Amino acid sequence: MILPAGFGLPPLPYLLALAAGTVAAIGALYVRRPPVTAATVTALAPWMAAGGALYALYQAGAVPDPAAPLFGSPAVYVTVGILAGFVWALLAERPGESWRPTEASTILAAVGCSLLTVALIAAAVTRTSNAVGARALLSGAILLVSLVGGTLIWITLRRVTDVSATGTVGAVVVFGHTLDGVSTAVGYGMLGFGEQTPLSRLVIEAGGALPVPELLGGAWLFVLVKTVLGAAIVVLFEEYVREEPTEGCLLLGLIAAVGLGPGFHNVVLFAIS
Repeated sequence: MILPAGFGLPPLPYLLALAAGTVAAIGALYVRRPPVTAATVTALAPWMAAGGALYALYQAGAVPDPAAPLFGSPAVYVTVGILAGFVWALLAERPGESWRPTEASTILAAVGCSLLTVALIAAAVTRTSNAVGARALLSGAILLVSLVGGTLIWITLRRVTDVSATGTVGAVVVFGHTLDGVSTAVGYGMLGFGEQTPLSRLVIEAGGALPVPELLGGAWLFVLVKTVLGAAIVVLFEEYVREEPTEGCLLLGLIAAVGLGPGFHNVVLFAIS
Protein backbone atom coordinates (compact mmCIF):
# COMPACT_ATOMS: atom_id res chain seq x y z
CA MET A 1 0.00 0.00 0.00
CA ILE A 2 1.12 3.52 -0.81
CA LEU A 3 -1.93 5.51 0.28
CA PRO A 4 -2.55 6.23 3.98
CA ALA A 5 -5.09 4.23 5.94
CA GLY A 6 -8.48 5.97 5.90
CA PHE A 7 -7.84 7.42 2.45
CA GLY A 8 -10.97 7.14 0.33
CA LEU A 9 -13.25 9.00 -2.02
CA PRO A 10 -16.64 10.26 -0.79
CA PRO A 11 -19.93 9.01 -2.30
CA LEU A 12 -20.58 10.06 -5.89
CA PRO A 13 -22.90 13.05 -5.20
CA TYR A 14 -20.33 14.57 -2.82
CA LEU A 15 -17.51 13.76 -5.25
CA LEU A 16 -19.33 15.57 -8.05
CA ALA A 17 -19.98 18.56 -5.77
CA LEU A 18 -16.29 18.73 -4.87
CA ALA A 19 -15.31 18.48 -8.54
CA ALA A 20 -17.71 21.27 -9.48
CA GLY A 21 -16.49 23.41 -6.58
CA THR A 22 -12.88 22.86 -7.58
CA VAL A 23 -13.54 23.87 -11.18
CA ALA A 24 -15.47 26.96 -10.03
CA ALA A 25 -12.73 28.02 -7.58
CA ILE A 26 -9.99 27.55 -10.19
CA GLY A 27 -12.09 29.50 -12.69
CA ALA A 28 -12.54 32.35 -10.22
CA LEU A 29 -8.81 32.45 -9.55
CA TYR A 30 -8.08 32.40 -13.29
CA VAL A 31 -10.40 35.33 -13.93
CA ARG A 32 -9.28 37.40 -10.95
CA ARG A 33 -5.55 36.53 -11.28
CA PRO A 34 -4.52 37.25 -7.65
CA PRO A 35 -0.81 37.98 -7.16
CA VAL A 36 1.15 34.96 -5.94
CA THR A 37 3.81 36.07 -3.47
CA ALA A 38 5.45 34.60 -0.40
CA ALA A 39 3.02 36.63 1.71
CA THR A 40 -0.13 35.31 0.00
CA VAL A 41 1.04 31.70 0.07
CA THR A 42 2.00 32.07 3.73
CA ALA A 43 -1.49 33.43 4.37
CA LEU A 44 -2.81 30.02 3.33
CA ALA A 45 -1.03 28.32 6.26
CA PRO A 46 -4.03 28.68 8.65
CA TRP A 47 -6.19 27.05 6.00
CA MET A 48 -3.80 24.10 5.83
CA ALA A 49 -3.94 23.75 9.61
CA ALA A 50 -7.74 24.04 9.56
CA GLY A 51 -7.97 21.17 7.09
CA GLY A 52 -6.03 18.92 9.44
CA ALA A 53 -8.11 19.99 12.43
CA LEU A 54 -11.39 19.35 10.60
CA TYR A 55 -10.21 15.87 9.59
CA ALA A 56 -9.49 15.12 13.25
CA LEU A 57 -13.05 16.16 14.12
CA TYR A 58 -14.32 13.82 11.40
CA GLN A 59 -12.33 10.93 12.85
CA ALA A 60 -13.71 11.71 16.32
CA GLY A 61 -17.26 11.53 14.96
CA ALA A 62 -17.92 15.20 15.69
CA VAL A 63 -19.04 16.15 12.16
CA PRO A 64 -22.79 15.95 11.38
CA ASP A 65 -23.61 12.99 9.13
CA PRO A 66 -24.89 15.02 6.13
CA ALA A 67 -21.58 16.91 5.91
CA ALA A 68 -19.26 14.10 7.05
CA PRO A 69 -18.24 12.88 3.55
CA LEU A 70 -16.78 16.34 2.86
CA PHE A 71 -14.45 16.05 5.84
CA GLY A 72 -12.85 12.65 5.29
CA SER A 73 -9.42 12.20 3.73
CA PRO A 74 -8.58 13.58 1.21
CA ALA A 75 -11.96 15.30 0.72
CA VAL A 76 -11.45 17.70 3.64
CA TYR A 77 -8.40 19.28 2.03
CA VAL A 78 -10.33 19.77 -1.22
CA THR A 79 -13.24 21.28 0.72
CA VAL A 80 -10.98 23.74 2.53
CA GLY A 81 -9.06 24.43 -0.67
CA ILE A 82 -12.27 25.42 -2.48
CA LEU A 83 -13.20 27.83 0.29
CA ALA A 84 -9.70 29.31 0.34
CA GLY A 85 -9.73 29.65 -3.45
CA PHE A 86 -12.94 31.64 -3.49
CA VAL A 87 -11.79 33.92 -0.66
CA TRP A 88 -8.45 34.46 -2.38
CA ALA A 89 -10.18 35.30 -5.66
CA LEU A 90 -12.52 37.78 -3.97
CA LEU A 91 -9.57 39.57 -2.41
CA ALA A 92 -7.56 39.78 -5.63
CA GLU A 93 -6.28 43.21 -6.56
CA ARG A 94 -7.95 44.68 -9.61
CA PRO A 95 -7.50 48.02 -11.42
CA GLY A 96 -9.49 50.73 -9.71
CA GLU A 97 -9.94 48.77 -6.49
CA SER A 98 -8.39 49.83 -3.21
CA TRP A 99 -7.01 46.46 -2.09
CA ARG A 100 -3.27 46.15 -1.91
CA PRO A 101 -1.56 42.72 -1.95
CA THR A 102 -0.47 43.06 1.68
CA GLU A 103 -4.01 43.89 2.79
CA ALA A 104 -5.45 40.98 0.82
CA SER A 105 -2.91 38.58 2.36
CA THR A 106 -3.77 39.78 5.84
CA ILE A 107 -7.50 39.26 5.29
CA LEU A 108 -6.90 35.86 3.64
CA ALA A 109 -4.90 34.77 6.68
CA ALA A 110 -7.53 36.20 9.07
CA VAL A 111 -10.35 34.25 7.42
CA GLY A 112 -8.24 31.09 7.56
CA CYS A 113 -7.50 31.72 11.23
CA SER A 114 -11.23 32.15 11.85
CA LEU A 115 -11.94 28.77 10.26
CA LEU A 116 -9.15 27.20 12.32
CA THR A 117 -10.54 28.82 15.48
CA VAL A 118 -14.00 27.38 14.80
CA ALA A 119 -12.46 23.93 14.33
CA LEU A 120 -10.50 24.24 17.58
CA ILE A 121 -13.57 25.42 19.49
CA ALA A 122 -15.47 22.42 18.14
CA ALA A 123 -12.60 20.23 19.27
CA ALA A 124 -12.65 21.81 22.72
CA VAL A 125 -16.29 20.82 23.26
CA THR A 126 -15.75 17.32 21.90
CA ARG A 127 -15.23 14.69 24.57
CA THR A 128 -14.23 11.18 23.65
CA SER A 129 -11.86 10.45 26.54
CA ASN A 130 -11.56 11.16 30.26
CA ALA A 131 -7.92 12.05 29.65
CA VAL A 132 -8.78 14.88 27.25
CA GLY A 133 -7.33 17.56 29.56
CA ALA A 134 -3.93 15.88 29.84
CA ARG A 135 -3.94 15.13 26.13
CA ALA A 136 -4.69 18.77 25.35
CA LEU A 137 -1.67 19.84 27.39
CA LEU A 138 0.46 17.31 25.53
CA SER A 139 -0.77 18.66 22.21
CA GLY A 140 0.17 22.17 23.34
CA ALA A 141 3.63 20.90 24.29
CA ILE A 142 4.03 19.31 20.85
CA LEU A 143 3.18 22.63 19.19
CA LEU A 144 5.64 24.49 21.42
CA VAL A 145 8.48 22.02 20.85
CA SER A 146 7.84 22.04 17.11
CA LEU A 147 7.78 25.84 17.00
CA VAL A 148 11.04 26.12 18.93
CA GLY A 149 12.68 23.35 16.91
CA GLY A 150 11.47 24.74 13.59
CA THR A 151 12.66 28.23 14.54
CA LEU A 152 16.13 26.95 15.44
CA ILE A 153 16.36 25.03 12.17
CA TRP A 154 15.24 28.10 10.20
CA ILE A 155 17.75 30.35 11.96
CA THR A 156 20.49 27.81 11.26
CA LEU A 157 19.56 27.67 7.58
CA ARG A 158 19.63 31.45 7.34
CA ARG A 159 23.12 31.48 8.86
CA VAL A 160 24.73 28.69 6.85
CA THR A 161 23.16 29.27 3.42
CA ASP A 162 21.07 31.74 1.45
CA VAL A 163 17.38 30.84 1.62
CA SER A 164 16.09 34.41 1.61
CA ALA A 165 14.13 33.99 -1.64
CA THR A 166 11.85 31.40 -0.02
CA GLY A 167 10.90 33.95 2.65
CA THR A 168 8.12 33.11 5.07
CA VAL A 169 6.98 30.18 2.91
CA GLY A 170 10.29 28.47 3.59
CA ALA A 171 9.80 29.00 7.32
CA VAL A 172 6.30 27.46 7.10
CA VAL A 173 7.73 24.42 5.28
CA VAL A 174 10.30 23.89 8.03
CA PHE A 175 7.76 24.32 10.83
CA GLY A 176 5.12 22.16 9.13
CA HIS A 177 7.40 19.20 8.62
CA THR A 178 8.90 19.56 12.08
CA LEU A 179 5.38 19.51 13.55
CA ASP A 180 4.44 16.46 11.51
CA GLY A 181 7.59 14.65 12.63
CA VAL A 182 7.31 15.49 16.32
CA SER A 183 3.56 14.85 16.56
CA THR A 184 3.83 11.53 14.73
CA ALA A 185 6.68 10.41 17.00
CA VAL A 186 4.79 11.33 20.18
CA GLY A 187 1.60 9.70 18.97
CA TYR A 188 3.38 6.50 17.99
CA GLY A 189 5.88 6.24 20.82
CA MET A 190 3.88 7.63 23.77
CA LEU A 191 0.16 7.47 23.02
CA GLY A 192 -0.13 4.20 21.15
CA PHE A 193 -1.38 5.65 17.87
CA GLY A 194 -0.49 3.74 14.73
CA GLU A 195 1.07 5.37 11.69
CA GLN A 196 -1.38 5.60 8.78
CA THR A 197 1.14 6.20 5.98
CA PRO A 198 3.02 3.03 4.89
CA LEU A 199 6.25 4.84 3.95
CA SER A 200 6.34 6.68 7.28
CA ARG A 201 5.72 3.40 9.08
CA LEU A 202 8.72 1.88 7.31
CA VAL A 203 10.93 4.73 8.50
CA ILE A 204 9.72 4.26 12.09
CA GLU A 205 10.29 0.52 11.93
CA ALA A 206 13.78 1.12 10.55
CA GLY A 207 14.49 3.40 13.52
CA GLY A 208 13.38 0.67 15.91
CA ALA A 209 15.63 -1.88 14.20
CA LEU A 210 18.81 0.21 14.48
CA PRO A 211 21.31 -0.81 17.19
CA VAL A 212 20.77 2.33 19.27
CA PRO A 213 18.90 2.97 22.53
CA GLU A 214 15.17 2.81 21.83
CA LEU A 215 13.46 6.19 21.80
CA LEU A 216 9.76 6.72 21.07
CA GLY A 217 9.53 3.21 19.66
CA GLY A 218 11.96 4.05 16.87
CA ALA A 219 10.00 7.13 15.81
CA TRP A 220 13.01 9.34 16.59
CA LEU A 221 14.26 8.48 13.09
CA PHE A 222 11.03 9.80 11.58
CA VAL A 223 11.55 13.12 13.39
CA LEU A 224 15.08 13.32 12.02
CA VAL A 225 14.00 12.44 8.48
CA LYS A 226 11.14 14.96 8.46
CA THR A 227 13.19 17.85 9.82
CA VAL A 228 16.11 17.19 7.49
CA LEU A 229 13.72 16.77 4.56
CA GLY A 230 11.95 20.06 5.28
CA ALA A 231 15.25 21.93 5.55
CA ALA A 232 16.68 20.28 2.42
CA ILE A 233 13.61 21.14 0.34
CA VAL A 234 13.89 24.81 1.30
CA VAL A 235 17.55 24.87 0.31
CA LEU A 236 16.90 23.08 -2.99
CA PHE A 237 14.00 25.41 -3.87
CA GLU A 238 15.95 28.61 -3.21
CA GLU A 239 17.16 29.10 -6.78
CA TYR A 240 13.86 27.97 -8.30
CA VAL A 241 11.85 30.45 -6.21
CA ARG A 242 14.30 33.21 -7.11
CA GLU A 243 13.96 32.51 -10.85
CA GLU A 244 10.26 31.55 -10.92
CA PRO A 245 8.70 33.14 -7.82
CA THR A 246 5.08 32.35 -8.71
CA GLU A 247 5.56 28.66 -9.45
CA GLY A 248 8.19 28.25 -6.74
CA CYS A 249 6.05 29.76 -3.99
CA LEU A 250 3.01 27.70 -5.00
CA LEU A 251 5.00 24.45 -5.00
CA LEU A 252 6.56 25.29 -1.66
CA GLY A 253 3.08 26.02 -0.36
CA LEU A 254 1.92 22.55 -1.43
CA ILE A 255 4.93 21.00 0.27
CA ALA A 256 4.18 22.99 3.42
CA ALA A 257 0.60 21.69 3.37
CA VAL A 258 1.85 18.09 3.31
CA GLY A 259 3.49 18.72 6.68
CA LEU A 260 1.29 21.33 8.32
CA GLY A 261 -2.06 19.66 7.59
CA PRO A 262 -1.15 16.21 9.00
CA GLY A 263 0.74 17.83 11.88
CA PHE A 264 -2.28 19.82 13.05
CA HIS A 265 -4.47 16.79 12.47
CA ASN A 266 -2.28 14.86 14.89
CA VAL A 267 -2.28 17.42 17.71
CA VAL A 268 -6.05 17.97 17.51
CA LEU A 269 -6.78 14.25 17.34
CA PHE A 270 -4.53 13.60 20.35
CA ALA A 271 -6.37 16.26 22.34
CA ILE A 272 -9.87 14.90 21.73
CA SER A 273 -9.41 11.14 21.64
